[in-house]
Amino acid sequence: MQIDIINFDGKAVGKIDLADGIFGVEPRADILHRVVVWQRANARQGTHLVKTVSDVAGSSKKAFKQKKTGHARQGEKTNVHMRGGGVVHGPVLRDHNIDLPKKIRALGLKMALSLRAKNGELIIIDSEKMKESKTATAAKALKKLKLESALFVGADALDTNFKKSVANIAHIDVLPTMGLNVLDIIKHKNLVLTADSVKAIEKRLGE
Repeated sequence: MQIDIINFDGKAVGKIDLADGIFGVEPRADILHRVVVWQRANARQGTHLVKTVSDVAGSSKKAFKQKKTGHARQGEKTNVHMRGGGVVHGPVLRDHNIDLPKKIRALGLKMALSLRAKNGELIIIDSEKMKESKTATAAKALKKLKLESALFVGADALDTNFKKSVANIAHIDVLPTMGLNVLDIIKHKNLVLTADSVKAIEKRLGE
């Protein structure tokens, strides 16, 4: 598969060959769904926790004698119905992580890349480097490319000036190749890769 390489002015400055084994795979919704579920589950901390009766600090002594007080009988002050007592059926520490074979994860990433390429939503730019960090300049360049929602991916770390310039622009995100993932690709309408990142992606996915 061959695609044009463009600059920020939208002009073609060359061509690049994309590996069919990465950018030409037939997408499957079930595989993409499995990878997204795996990503979202692994991102959950699972640190929500409440104190049960056994965790609450306090005496286990009976609040007052059983009879002849004029009040409803009560047990220890740490019971769930008492102010400051334990919580019943509350959330507990747990691990939300799920397992997914590496082959499926890699296949899902290939399918996400292929989906953008198939729909004409994949853009290859020669370089993302900017002379200065200025949001207005970046916004103007994005407008020329008709990008309202896009994920920019660089080989290692993207240009600092570019990252700072797009930091305050809604629906525009940046990632290095090693951070590329299915969820972020699907969340954005367009995928913008630098020419260097294409080689890094192909190396990462073994093509």
